[in-house]
Amino acid sequence: MIEKNGNRSRDEAIEKIEYYIIENKLAPHSKIPSERDLCDMWNFNRSTLRSAIQRLVVEGKLYQKKGSGTYVAKPKLIRNLQELRSLSREVMDNGQSIESKVLSAEIIESNKQTTKKLHLPLGHSVYALTRIRYIDDDPVTIESSFIDGERFKELKIHDFSKESLYAVLEEQYNIEIMKGEERVGIAYATEYEAELLNIEPGQAVFYLTGVVYEEDGSPIEYFKSIVRSDKIRFSSILTKREDG
Repeated sequence: MIEKNGNRSRDEAIEKIEYYIIENKLAPHSKIPSERDLCDMWNFNRSTLRSAIQRLVVEGKLYQKKGSGTYVAKPKLIRNLQELRSLSREVMDNGQSIESKVLSAEIIESNKQTTKKLHLPLGHSVYALTRIRYIDDDPVTIESSFIDGERFKELKIHDFSKESLYAVLEEQYNIEIMKGEERVGIAYATEYEAELLNIEPGQAVFYLTGVVYEEDGSPIEYFKSIVRSDKIRFSSILTKREDG
């Protein structure tokens, strides 16, 4: 019974905070009152209100700055798992800006993982590209791409902090990406990843892996991504299957 009442109190606090944001027309990055002030306003105990705020942070509706306070977050970018669209296109269609910073771009030898995913022999040349992607100046994802380095030899001369990887594949190599497979899981940011993404170490993040294919079914890219869960959420449309 105590746990139930606590949960209900937290839910009430969440509703109060969300209504406060709407009623006062607080724009993204607006600071909300302190925990103490909100407790005084609504007569909640401190632990209940703190729990409500943390829940809204996890949901991406609020964010916190250490030593500064709690702020209204921008709405999350929604990515449909059933659509094969580049992050650049998704972001621009959402009216936001996207930038990239190249962390590394090099030719490596294919290991067991890239051999399996790209159908290449061990030791084959692989172009490995790792970038941070920024949405409206916020670091949102660390993306690593692995592509056949012998088939696509000219990739190494491109600057993918300014160019789209998929656009280069399509325009220079006449590659039409037709389908892909993707897995989404939960991981926890390492200190290195947290520093790059400007989040706390150990914060929950999405971990994506997958392969995209051209029209004849040949794998083109094997990718891995670490994605901030407070900036992007994933959705999927379910349809009823007729049996029999």
